[in-house]
Amino acid sequence: MKLVICEKPSQAKSYSEAMKVTAKKGNYFEGNGYLITWCYGHLAGLANPDVYDEKYKKWVFEDLPILPDSWQVVVDSESGKRKQFKVIKELLNRKDVTEVICGTDAGREGELIFRHVYNLAKCKKPVKRLWLSSMEESAIISGFANLKNGDDYMNLYHSAFCRSKADWLVGMNFTRAFSILYNKKMNIGRVQTPTLAMIAERKAAILGFVKEKSYAVKLNDTAVSEKVKTLEEADKIVADCSCSVATVTSVTREKKTIKPPKLYDLCTLQREGNRIFGYTAQQTLDLVQSLYEKKLCSYPRTDSQHITDDMADSVTNLLTPLVEKMPFNVGKSYNPKNVQRLVNNRLVTDHYAVLPTSEVSKFDLDTFPETERNILFLVTSKLFCAIGENHVYESVKAEIECGGHIFTAHGKSVTAEGWRESERLFKAFMGRKSSDDTEETILDFTEGQILENADFTIGEYWTKPPAHYTEDTLLKAMERAGASDTTEEVERSGLGTPATRGETIEKIIRRGFAKRDKKNIVCTDAGAELISLAPKQLTSAKFTANWEDELARMAQGKVSPEAFMSDVETLVKEILKAAENSVDKSRVADSAFAKREVVGKCPRCGGDVVEQSKTFSCSNYKSKGCKFALWKENKFFTSVRAKITKPIAVALLKDGKIFVDRLYSAKKDRTFGATIVLEDNGEYANYRLEFTRK
Repeated sequence: MKLVICEKPSQAKSYSEAMKVTAKKGNYFEGNGYLITWCYGHLAGLANPDVYDEKYKKWVFEDLPILPDSWQVVVDSESGKRKQFKVIKELLNRKDVTEVICGTDAGREGELIFRHVYNLAKCKKPVKRLWLSSMEESAIISGFANLKNGDDYMNLYHSAFCRSKADWLVGMNFTRAFSILYNKKMNIGRVQTPTLAMIAERKAAILGFVKEKSYAVKLNDTAVSEKVKTLEEADKIVADCSCSVATVTSVTREKKTIKPPKLYDLCTLQREGNRIFGYTAQQTLDLVQSLYEKKLCSYPRTDSQHITDDMADSVTNLLTPLVEKMPFNVGKSYNPKNVQRLVNNRLVTDHYAVLPTSEVSKFDLDTFPETERNILFLVTSKLFCAIGENHVYESVKAEIECGGHIFTAHGKSVTAEGWRESERLFKAFMGRKSSDDTEETILDFTEGQILENADFTIGEYWTKPPAHYTEDTLLKAMERAGASDTTEEVERSGLGTPATRGETIEKIIRRGFAKRDKKNIVCTDAGAELISLAPKQLTSAKFTANWEDELARMAQGKVSPEAFMSDVETLVKEILKAAENSVDKSRVADSAFAKREVVGKCPRCGGDVVEQSKTFSCSNYKSKGCKFALWKENKFFTSVRAKITKPIAVALLKDGKIFVDRLYSAKKDRTFGATIVLEDNGEYANYRLEFTRK
């Protein structure tokens, strides 16, 4: 019996249908020599610091850095995930299971999901790898017939695990360290922080921008002079030209060709999804993932924009049914030979570009959610554009002399629309404006021509500040971060991966460090302050991109996990040491507990207990991690209510109890007297009532 472990239930269902595994038994399928079960995404992950040592429950700078000697992976605490892990573990240990097939998504995270479960179950059975780029039935059957050796993907697992450990070390150590040093919560992340830094730097550049005015003289609203800084200079140009003849001194014509675009990788799809439809990066990923699970798109988490040569025939066979199915391509035809243009074996690593599948022809697209249909149309349109002909146009530049000044006019005439026609048809169907590159400007000038009745006007021009990032431009910036250091061994560098960039942006916004303002992503005051206080190495996009580059090399077997983690640990130690010595005391925020009235001493640590809006809390919360607190609003035995006022808190902290004669019983709808007794177990401060008067 072969056990297949999938990443999600929908994946297991598709595998079972393709492989004729018909019997469903609880949380797995059985039949035809297979057992097929699933995870719910990440069933397990790295343990929190307090699992290694109880002392880490409190945030204390002296306890840093936290550098586990032996990393612990634990099952997620969610009951559904714990239950499913138990199912998988029992199946892994079944005596009739002789082989395990890793059937999770074919990528770095999928490998990590499987290996965590496999290792936690202490399984030693041989592993095969199912590696798919499409969920079509034919692709699944072919994949099962051509399983890979599981050991061949260990480098991919090491890359994923090291990424996870590096993120843990950065997040756990630096979030604690800088929160303690500056006495405020500071979320530091390996990818999040440099991404936020780019957003903050853009906002600072906009705020610091000083507009500058310039002038230019227009000739017949067609040709323009060079810009000058003052109105006086512009007036002089007009004066010089008003009594002179305007003569065309040169006309230059140049044939230009724009080649068809490449296919989509995930990042370019997310960018255009944002630019055309306004979808966030995460929304686009979720939509194309749904299409993939419905077998209508190939695997979405890809960084390639090409296909392999063995795919050329299948892509060619896609064209006719797609042309017939797509409402924006009525009457169009394509040259099948152009499919070869999409082939580049060297630039296809784990997965080829995002493509529609042959299953599209079997569905009624009108029944699809509009958002999914939009993304499917977008992916299909890109394929049509990519196999189209070159877009050819003639660029015209004319220079006109008048009064000793040169005026320049530019024109363009399209000679072959080529692939731009497919783009135009798609955008027209979607109700979107076509690209400006398709617009024509006809210049009817000849060299030596005299322009009669030349008219001159002065135009004002202002320099513009840089634009705020949109999801489109931020994804582009994240993808290209550190690009100057990218080598031929790694196709793309950048912050994060195509699959994680959207979630990084969402996390920054959820934590209040940036916000969406229409299509813009704008840094908040909290985000700007975090970046101003964070260690410079971790705000550097180039620095963090180098880590991504190293992880990619690790997946290729060119960097050892031990060397990478050693470098990360060294960096953590260096930054913590520098941070402690160089923290800007003038920037340390006032304590949340400073200048508040002390009402007593903490029974746990002896610190001052001060009044807050909802509690009486220990002032050593930040410095020593003491979480002692008396909540003002309380409920005894589900029916007795009391409010802990300042006099009551003072007495409880001093004597441990106080008699109160105005407690309220909801059950009996009356007030009564009783003694409130403080009971603190070191983790929670609770109360009990004694009904004997003093």
